[in-house]
Amino acid sequence: MRTIDLNLLVALDTLLEEASVSSAAQRLGMSQPSASAALERCRQLFGDPLLVRSGRRMARTARGDALRDPVRSFVDHARDLIGAAPETARTSQRTVRIVSSDFPATTLLQRCWAAMRDSAPGIDLVLLAWRESDEVVDALARDHADIAITVLPQAGSAFRRTEIYRDSYCLAMRRDHPLASELTMDRWLAYPHLVVSAKGARRTPLDDQLTVMGRERRVGIVVPGFMMVPPLLRHSDLVAMIPCGCSQIADDLHYCDPPIATEEFPLHLATAARSDSDCAIQHVAELIRGYFPRAAK
Repeated sequence: MRTIDLNLLVALDTLLEEASVSSAAQRLGMSQPSASAALERCRQLFGDPLLVRSGRRMARTARGDALRDPVRSFVDHARDLIGAAPETARTSQRTVRIVSSDFPATTLLQRCWAAMRDSAPGIDLVLLAWRESDEVVDALARDHADIAITVLPQAGSAFRRTEIYRDSYCLAMRRDHPLASELTMDRWLAYPHLVVSAKGARRTPLDDQLTVMGRERRVGIVVPGFMMVPPLLRHSDLVAMIPCGCSQIADDLHYCDPPIATEEFPLHLATAARSDSDCAIQHVAELIRGYFPRAAK
């Protein structure tokens, strides 16, 4: 039997999953030429192209498809054997990737980083761009993210989901806004609204609610994150419906109940079930849960 480089099989596992040399290189933490060289060695090892050009993308060959599960199984078993001596959060040298909106991520990262200086000094954190719930599930499933903090209505058995917080919406505006002294439905709808959307969507469930009432609003600006809301409100007549928890990021604005009924919504923390024994991911997740009393119940 010829000598097999385990690192080469690790690279092959990622190459077959991504079906993209550039994406695989990014996940493996290597240069694209190095990933291309690894693919060429795998082709020689298995006597098959494994990945071939298909239009502007690459696709797995039949042999490449057939190898996906066996290679993944082999790599997982090898990792289990090599990792027989359990890693701890204190000794871990890892990067944990978190998907979240900028709020509450900014506050959470500050707290986690302070706590980890003693409990997990070798763990680094990466905040990934906020996404819609279906994209979050896909990112966790494809190992493109480790922890998600978002509204996640449902998740299958391949995921672990915990409700960590419940919030409701409030209306935010500058303190001397005309609506601060007199708020009615008509006056509220007369001013342009600021909306936060990861995808740049101008329409939200609030607009559906208004449509049922035979009303509509003008969405003047859409931004991708909550941290952009305060500076835009301070110097304009814009108003914004934001989670009440966001009020802590700016105490110089006026906050009040909106002139329309809204329901509470949950905030979830989710991980992939395969990371149940990953001490780095679980340590960071536990730190985050600890900042929310609801999650500790």
